[in-house]
Amino acid sequence: MKGHPKGLIAAALSNMGERFGYYIMNAVLVLFLCSKFGLPEEKATLIYSIFYMGIYILSLVGGIIADRTQNYKGTIQSGLLVMATGYIILAIPILATAGNIGWLLPLTCLALFLIAFGNGLFKGNLQAIVGQMYDNYEAEAAKQGPDALRIAKGKRDSGFQIFYMFINVGGLIAPFVAPLLRSWWLGQNGFHYNADLPALCHQFLAQGAAIGAEAMTKMTELFAGMGVLLPEGEAAAAVCQDYLNVFNTGVHYSFIASVAAMLISLTIFLCTKKRFPTPAKKAAAESVSYTPEEKLAMAKELKQRLYAMFAVLVIAVFFWFSFHQNGTSMSLFARDFVNTESLAPEVWQAVNPFFVILLTFPIMWFFEGLTRRGRGISTPRKIAIGMGVAACAYLFMTVYCKMQGYPSATDFRALDATTAAGLKSAPWVLIVYYFFMTVAELFISPLGLSFISKVAPKNLLGLCQGLWLGATAVGNGFLWIGPLLYNKFPIWEAWVVFMAVCLLSMIVMLCMVKWLERVTGEQAALQAAKKQAE
Repeated sequence: MKGHPKGLIAAALSNMGERFGYYIMNAVLVLFLCSKFGLPEEKATLIYSIFYMGIYILSLVGGIIADRTQNYKGTIQSGLLVMATGYIILAIPILATAGNIGWLLPLTCLALFLIAFGNGLFKGNLQAIVGQMYDNYEAEAAKQGPDALRIAKGKRDSGFQIFYMFINVGGLIAPFVAPLLRSWWLGQNGFHYNADLPALCHQFLAQGAAIGAEAMTKMTELFAGMGVLLPEGEAAAAVCQDYLNVFNTGVHYSFIASVAAMLISLTIFLCTKKRFPTPAKKAAAESVSYTPEEKLAMAKELKQRLYAMFAVLVIAVFFWFSFHQNGTSMSLFARDFVNTESLAPEVWQAVNPFFVILLTFPIMWFFEGLTRRGRGISTPRKIAIGMGVAACAYLFMTVYCKMQGYPSATDFRALDATTAAGLKSAPWVLIVYYFFMTVAELFISPLGLSFISKVAPKNLLGLCQGLWLGATAVGNGFLWIGPLLYNKFPIWEAWVVFMAVCLLSMIVMLCMVKWLERVTGEQAALQAAKKQAE
C-alpha cells in the first residue's frame, strides 16, 4: 500500500485465519458450552473468561520465547500449527452424555488451551514484526531529512489501523459459518434451529417430567413446530438427546473451517515471510563511554517510557473488560431480549468486524486531514476519546433498557413465550450498540498497538506487545461479571456499571495526556506540524 512498508498487507493477510477462528469462537463458545454440556450460563461464561484471558496472557510467554530466541518467524509458525491442533480436537463431534462428560469437558478445555497457547505464540509476535517494519521505515526516512522523518512517523498509527482493518475481514465472515452449518445439519436431520430448545432438552434429560407442566408444554410446542411429535417417557428423552446431538454436531463442523483458515494463514506466512524484518536485537556494547549524567538521563527516559506504557495498559484492561462483553452478556442479550428469528444470535458478532472494515478508512482519513491542517490529535488523546465513545454505547443500552422496563434476564426468561415475544427488541438495538463500540475499538485497539511500538525498548518488542495482550487478558478475566449482573439485576443496571467504568477510564486518561505526549515525543511533533501548517 502506497506510503507504507511493503510487508504490511502480507502480515495482515497472515493474520486473517487467526481472526477467522477467533470470531467463530467468540460467537459460539458460551452458547456452545451451554447447548453441548448443559452448563449454566455463569459456568459457561467463567470458562469463556478463562479461555480469553489465556489467549492474551500466554502472549507474554510467546513474546518472551521470541525475544530470547530471536526466532520470531519460527514462533509464529509454531503458533499457527498449535492453534490448528486445538481446532481439530474441537471439530470431532462426540455426543456429550452423563457417562462421558467427566472426560469430554476436560478434553474440550484442553483444546481451548491449545488454541490459547498457539495464539500466544502467534499474535503478539506478528504485531512486533509490524512495529519493526515501521522502525525500519522511519530509519530510512530519517536519511532523507527531518520532514521525511516527520511524515514517516505520522504513518505508524494509520498503518496499524490498516493492519487491524484487514484482519477483520476474517471476523466478518466467521460468525455466519457456525449458524449456517448448524442450521444446514439440523435441516438434514428433520429439525430446525431454536435458541430455547437446547436448554429445555438438557433440563428434561436431567429432571424428566419434574421440569414442570409449563416447560413441558413449551418444549412440546417447539418440537411440534418442526413437525416432530414428542412422545412420552424415555422415548421423549431419546428425541431430546437426538436434537442436542444434531444441534451441536453442526457447530463442531464449523471448527473444521477454522482448521482450514489456520492452514491458509500458515501458507500465506510461509510464502511472504522473506518480506518481514526480524525485530532488532539488543545493541552490542559499544566502546563509547557515557558520563554519569548521561547514564542517569538515559535511565530516566527508559523509566518514563515504561511508566507510560503501563499507564496505558491499565486503561486497556477496562476497555477490554467492557468491549468483550460482546461474547458474553451481549450474546446472551441477543439470544434473550432481541427478536432474532431471521438471524441466529451468533451472527450479530459479524456487525463489529463489518463496522471495522466500513469505518477504518474514514476515521484514518479524518485524522490525517487534521494532521495536514496542523490540528493533529495525539495517540493518547485518541485513546481517551475512544473510552468516551465506549461509554456512549453503554449509555444507549442503559437508556433503552430502562425505557423498555426490562427485568433481569432470569426474570425475563421466566415469562411465558407470548409475553416475552411481545417485549423483545428489534435488531437495530444491537446495530447501534456495535456501531459505538466499533468506533471506540478503532480509537483504542490499533492505536494502542501503535503506542506500544513507539515506547517499547527495541530488544523487548515481543514482550511489550505481549504485555498489551496481557492487559487484554486481565480485562477478559473479569468478563464473568457481566453475565452475573445480567442475570441478577434489571439489565439496565448492568449497563450502568460498564458505562461508569468507561467514563472513569476516559477521565484518568485525559489527566495523563500531556505527560504521555511528552514521553512519546508527540507533543513536539504536533507543535512542529502546527507551525508548518500555519
